[in-house]
Amino acid sequence: INYISFISVLTDEDFYQVRAYCTFKGPHFEETEYILTSFFNKNLMMEYNSTRGNWTGFTAYSIEAAKWWNSDPLDAITRKIERKLLCTDTLDAPKALYNDIIHSYNLTTIPTVKLKSVKRPNGEHTSTLVCSAYNFYPKQIRMMWMRNGQEVTTDVSYSGEMPNGDWYYQTHSYLEYIPTSGEKIACMVEHLGLSEPMFVVWDPSLPVAQQTQIAVGLCGLVIGFVIAISGFIYYNKKSAAYITVCQSKEPNSGRSTKRSHD
Repeated sequence: INYISFISVLTDEDFYQVRAYCTFKGPHFEETEYILTSFFNKNLMMEYNSTRGNWTGFTAYSIEAAKWWNSDPLDAITRKIERKLLCTDTLDAPKALYNDIIHSYNLTTIPTVKLKSVKRPNGEHTSTLVCSAYNFYPKQIRMMWMRNGQEVTTDVSYSGEMPNGDWYYQTHSYLEYIPTSGEKIACMVEHLGLSEPMFVVWDPSLPVAQQTQIAVGLCGLVIGFVIAISGFIYYNKKSAAYITVCQSKEPNSGRSTKRSHD
């Protein structure tokens, strides 16, 4: 957000201008940066940056002025008050405007969230849970680990939002933990496209991929068993039919032999 706070016309050709800027960052616009700049005849003279916390001069005169202002405690207090009034106290306005634009044009895409466990090598008892959010927009997202209804603040790390290259983003959160019987661990995801937080509860049973492999293996085993039984039954029926035919032919062959001898 750009605020033009002061313009002074000195002569028909000379004028002095001061501009104030507020930049909002972070998933929930919780980070603000206040920048105050001064120009003389469109030439940048000085700049104050709240992230650096000091003035920077760009001409011989303004460099000396910046040194003087940086040493003045009253100037530092004045800049903090300006930042609060222009940036922090008006935080809801840009956030609301941003949300309105996103919702009005239906630009949100809710994340697809998956939860998996990664075993540590060398037989370590500690495991890593990975909560992954895929294909979401906009990039502002919040991920939180919950253990038995309480937020987990230790042994947690994040990858940050990474672009897929197709306007969508992905991010990953990691939790180092020692499996304990009876505890309930969940990954909570907040996003602009979700009307309420999404909870994905960790199920310590077999992963879906392994469950699928086992199911496919069992199906193959059952099918093979059915084919073997069917073959065995078919073989027995053919054998029984062959024996019956042979037995029915034996008396006729005996009579033919007797008639030939006669």
